[in-house]
Amino acid sequence: MARKQDPNLYWKDRKRILGMPITFTKYSIRENRLFYSKGLFNTTEQELLLYRILDVQLARTFGEKIFGVGSITLFTADKTNPELKLIHIAKPKLVRDLISKMVESERSRLNIRGKEMYGVSDQDAGGLNDMNGDGIPD
Repeated sequence: MARKQDPNLYWKDRKRILGMPITFTKYSIRENRLFYSKGLFNTTEQELLLYRILDVQLARTFGEKIFGVGSITLFTADKTNPELKLIHIAKPKLVRDLISKMVESERSRLNIRGKEMYGVSDQDAGGLNDMNGDGIPD
């Protein structure tokens, strides 16, 4: 019996060992969210709204290059996941580009500009945030 393809699924992969997807760490992008699942018996599942991603970093060690994988670090405005790592994924440059385009698209759709994302972390103004953008921490 053939599996039904999810029309909202843009990308999915697993953490890879020696280039093979044999782990229980899964990543996927559906609609406006990135999903992360880890574990076999004890499972942890997390999701991240794409517009909350502030920066995307791609790193590839020599070993990762040999096996055609790489690791992407997402720096976010999310309190629970300020830094989310997608480890040892296939075609990392294409995934980085896809994430960047989807983040920009989602921000445009929601009409969120850069200045509205500035100051979203607790590191600004000694832990005080300027939520309305008037220059005065709320």
